[in-house]
Amino acid sequence: MNQPSKPFNIDKRKVYEAYLQVRSNGGAAGVDGVTIEQFESDLRGNLYKIWNRMSSGAYFPPPVRAVSIPKKSGGQRILGVPTVADRVAQTVVNQLVEPELDAIFLADSYGYRPGKSALDAVGVTRERCWKYAWVLEFDIKGLFDNIDHELLLRAVRKHVTCAWALLYIERWLTVPMQQEDGAIVERSRGTPQGGVVSPILANLFMHYTFDTWMTRKAPGLPWCRYADDGLVHCRSEKEAQSVREALAARLAECGLELHPMKTKIVYCKDHRRKNKYETVSFDFLGFCFRPRSVKGPSQKMFCGYTPAVSTSALNAMRETIKGLKIRKRTEVTLDDIARELNPIVRGWIAYYGRYTRSALYPLARYLNQTLTVWLKRKYKRFHRRLGRARDFLAKIARENRKLFVHWQLGDGGALA
Repeated sequence: MNQPSKPFNIDKRKVYEAYLQVRSNGGAAGVDGVTIEQFESDLRGNLYKIWNRMSSGAYFPPPVRAVSIPKKSGGQRILGVPTVADRVAQTVVNQLVEPELDAIFLADSYGYRPGKSALDAVGVTRERCWKYAWVLEFDIKGLFDNIDHELLLRAVRKHVTCAWALLYIERWLTVPMQQEDGAIVERSRGTPQGGVVSPILANLFMHYTFDTWMTRKAPGLPWCRYADDGLVHCRSEKEAQSVREALAARLAECGLELHPMKTKIVYCKDHRRKNKYETVSFDFLGFCFRPRSVKGPSQKMFCGYTPAVSTSALNAMRETIKGLKIRKRTEVTLDDIARELNPIVRGWIAYYGRYTRSALYPLARYLNQTLTVWLKRKYKRFHRRLGRARDFLAKIARENRKLFVHWQLGDGGALA
């Protein structure tokens, strides 16, 4: 007897490929408490259930689990963590719609896009700050929590033609959130930050809310946006103020709001006049843009407007190192610490070291302090002799410079 055909034709291979991506990304369990490892204990059966329910139109996503994480700027951000199975289902849809949606996005939208990165956005901002005297730095307050579903779905239906993708996007938008105390909260706005499809949906919303609007409103002004953070380069303070007012009104039309504390107008051109203006620096994607002494092609120093790792990013890195509790783990070896630290620090250096690498030297010194205290606590001969522990660490660094990644930063990685 022939099996009845499914309403939606979804390739089983796509579900398996989605699972591979979810596994590579890792992540915590959702409301069902099932980890990736537990999901894999019956991988064939679990993937079949996802395919069967999605193909029949009977897939209904469970609530997302609310997880509170600290922001670099202070405060807490609430993520909505889907179950592992739901992340697989979302990835199936995301892999289908991403190519057609990404094709319509504009070049200066950088966040969550294949082939684009935060460093690309930092690089283009660096160049534009040399050409324009003013910049409007803006941040959208609670973008992921406040996206208007009706406006978003109007854009989704315009560009996504696949019936089952549309069906499940609509269901994901209204999925409730389970709070840490177990309470279920219904949602009528936003798309959970932490969901697989949320970034591309937020980009689509901002494509019409800001990107295309900006090209119509001020076609001569370059802009750059990374998710809810953005910049508009202007020729005068008056022009920047005008753009700010127009943008605030535009966002209000779309149910959004400029963050009052993170939105500002910055002077970034003639550094001889920097004391005349109240605001001459801004943070963007972990970098602080401000006047600095830089070396020109002729090796002469001059004052330029350049990016370097921000103070908040350095503080966040220090907090990450503190969280590893290395100073108290005297049961491990120096090689063990290197294996744990190096992948983390290598990533920081690869990102923040792209511009003004020397600004990472305070991080290297903090790492050396941490290792020195660890030596002092581990070996009795250093218990009351911090200076000797520092000298011993310096000797190790001279003999094996490659042991720790930050020792290869140049003079900034050396021990004091």
